[in-house]
Amino acid sequence: MSQRHRTLRKAPVAIVGGSGFIGSNLADSLLSDGKPVLVIDNFSRPGVEQNLEWLQRKHGSHFSVETVDIRDQSRVASALAPAKAIFHLAAQTAVTTSLLDPAKDLEINLKGTFNVLEAARQAGAPVVFASTNKVYGSLPQIAVREANDRYEPADDAIRANGVDETVGLDFCTPYGCSKGAADQYVLDYAKSYGLPTAVLRMSCIYGPRQFGTEDQGWVAHFLLSALSGRPITIYGDGKQVRDILHVSDAVAAYRAVLARIEDFKGQAFNLGGGPRNAVSLRTLLSEIAAMTGREIVLRHELARTGDQPFFVADTRKIEAALGWRAHVPWREGVRDLASWLLRHRLQPLPEAERYVA
Repeated sequence: MSQRHRTLRKAPVAIVGGSGFIGSNLADSLLSDGKPVLVIDNFSRPGVEQNLEWLQRKHGSHFSVETVDIRDQSRVASALAPAKAIFHLAAQTAVTTSLLDPAKDLEINLKGTFNVLEAARQAGAPVVFASTNKVYGSLPQIAVREANDRYEPADDAIRANGVDETVGLDFCTPYGCSKGAADQYVLDYAKSYGLPTAVLRMSCIYGPRQFGTEDQGWVAHFLLSALSGRPITIYGDGKQVRDILHVSDAVAAYRAVLARIEDFKGQAFNLGGGPRNAVSLRTLLSEIAAMTGREIVLRHELARTGDQPFFVADTRKIEAALGWRAHVPWREGVRDLASWLLRHRLQPLPEAERYVA
């Protein structure tokens, strides 16, 4: 894709990875409020050009676009020079891909983040970084027990509130290492250089504009497969629990963190649906079957490297700091995504692409 650029009269908020699932929703939110936005993307992920076209239809020429690979340091610095703030969402997002090609994963997730941080330091722009719950590793220190359809922590406090930010980092898989190291670089730039930075360690985000695969965006992948009658492969027994968060709530969190970045620079926050939106894969699949009226054909394979039997984010820190709450209940949110997928008649990606929770 050739580079696109339109000059904005005011300093824009840059969204690196702005044509992706979360990025395009964030761009739409900012643009709807009249904020100038610069979308930076390399458009390598299938489907993201549709997100850009949607933004262009809805907002016309009120934002600019730069085609940049974050591994290109000089291009990143040039593209981000006019930015007044940066959301860094671009990444290699799949555990499986990182295992197959760890060098590429490292270049994108760690070196790419370093390039963004250096550009931000030159521009004097704050950075909000999209990290992941994978920085906590597989959490072997949290004992779990089996219930009817799920795993749950034996510890009462974790069962009630989830996993908080004081849990030690324990990077696992090349993806966990690259994202975890990037997470720590972002926080260190606040300590070493005084750059206003913050990190959001995300659980499972889902919602409209998500082109889900088994590797990433698995809620959308489950729905797409169910709607088209394709079998779904589950790794493990399906009792793994995740707290899923609707993208509208995620966007609100990103905006809230940027608005208070000077107050909370150098801090990391868990971002997920929390205990109220915690659901096992089995429960979600049952809900999808009831919602679609279609029988779901399941295939089972062994659990994968680094998979967490239970991860629910304890979001009390971000709630107390910013007054943020997850407002969309998971059943309502999944129905919203199903409705969007049906309206857009999206097709699932090839069956060979597989899911990691």
